[in-house]
Amino acid sequence: MADTRAKKAGIGAEIDKKLEASYDREEAAGTTQAIMLWLNATLEGEHPPVASYSQRDLHHALMDGVMLCKLINKLLESTGKPKVHMQKKAATMFVAYTNIENYNKGCLEYGLAKEFTVQSADLWEGRKGPFINVINNLHSLGFLANAKNFTPTYTGEIRKTLDFD
Repeated sequence: MADTRAKKAGIGAEIDKKLEASYDREEAAGTTQAIMLWLNATLEGEHPPVASYSQRDLHHALMDGVMLCKLINKLLESTGKPKVHMQKKAATMFVAYTNIENYNKGCLEYGLAKEFTVQSADLWEGRKGPFINVINNLHSLGFLANAKNFTPTYTGEIRKTLDFD
């Protein structure tokens, strides 16, 4: 998908650079790989696996919200809570946005804090900087699932970083 937006300047460009740097740090720390492994293990046989832990492949696997809905439904089911609705054929942005919003509702029902939910545009557009929000969501959800003794276990690590810029 070609990006037809005007290039950002000033503070908008600075924010994008910081978001991209945050994504790069998480990727270097193995967070994206841990997420990919957890997604593939959790949904084995129920959804095609994420091909690799690259940002592009993760984006492609998650952008329609179907894999996310299947993930949250497994987590909700493990705690006896009702599943969220999803449309398996999410060929348009509007259907994908509905799936993503249903995923967010499921995350809240599962116990994830609202500040860790996903903005639909961050996921759909797939730009590397804003995609860090999707990574943060799945990373946090993995830790919450671990706290609820869900298996397979999420193997991501908690890392503390300071941003002095």
